[in-house]
Amino acid sequence: MLWNLTGGESHCTDATNASRTALFNIHDQNWDDRLLELFRVPRSLLPEVLDSAADYGTTQADWLGAPVAIAGVAGDQHAALIGQACFEPGMAKSTYGTGCFLMLNTGDKALRSENRLLTTMAYRLNGKPCYAMEGSIFVAGAAMQWLRDGLKLIKHASESTAHAESVGVENPVYLVPAFTGLGAPHWDPHARGAIMGLTRDTGIAEIVTAGLQSVCYQTKDLIRAIQNDGAHLKTLRVDGGMVVNDWVMQFLADILDVTVDRPKITETTALGAAYLAGLQTGVYSSLEEIAKLWECEHRFEPRMGPSLRESLYAGWIDAVERVCND
Repeated sequence: MLWNLTGGESHCTDATNASRTALFNIHDQNWDDRLLELFRVPRSLLPEVLDSAADYGTTQADWLGAPVAIAGVAGDQHAALIGQACFEPGMAKSTYGTGCFLMLNTGDKALRSENRLLTTMAYRLNGKPCYAMEGSIFVAGAAMQWLRDGLKLIKHASESTAHAESVGVENPVYLVPAFTGLGAPHWDPHARGAIMGLTRDTGIAEIVTAGLQSVCYQTKDLIRAIQNDGAHLKTLRVDGGMVVNDWVMQFLADILDVTVDRPKITETTALGAAYLAGLQTGVYSSLEEIAKLWECEHRFEPRMGPSLRESLYAGWIDAVERVCND
């Protein structure tokens, strides 16, 4: 994209995008010779790796009507982390779109997870890398799309709230949306989806509610892995299309036993990219200045009792174990 926007004048990328190629060594911040040899990729073909906020050149005038400086580049989830102003170690965000991606800032330490999470870049500024732990869930909002378009149980995603309110949190039905396998921390590509706990009393409302709850249960899997790695999470900042659903966000806070903060601006990926460009061009002087711009629109505090939380999650664990193959 950068190559085309600049008419071939800029053959660059940033450290976060480079880290997603499986060719970049995140520890020494360079293309890795052993990986290049393994994948048979000539080093001469690869772009120069810059900071996330840097001079990436200028767009050709015919793209936007005038030349525009490109001053910030970041991967999707990395930009969302920046847009959520998670600049201190221990701060975390979770993005709920088609899938779900949770990232925990670990600062200048690239911590190795013992619970099957990924060690990744958070961002790189002024030549200094910041690292993160990441958990990826393959199916979040896509489960609701399937219930709407595949099973046609609802016509609009907004209908799910009324169903969930009628059923309540003590839903005996579990939907494991392993349509393409399970992501972190299970990493089972052979798992397949299932709906558990069906009885003759089960109706559309229970199945739809189970779809909503599956997103929260999968996030609980990630949080538990993070906690088992020794991190203590008090607050989770959320963004993405699903977070406008108050019922889901309250259940998320309840099942995680963690405060969930929804910002005023939920399209944080675009916001993070803009922040990076602002840093490079002098609109913002520091990350601290950007952090002060973050505003909470609604805070969801956990209010579920521990016995109910543990019982509901135990049902989820049982359902997941039934679909796992590895």
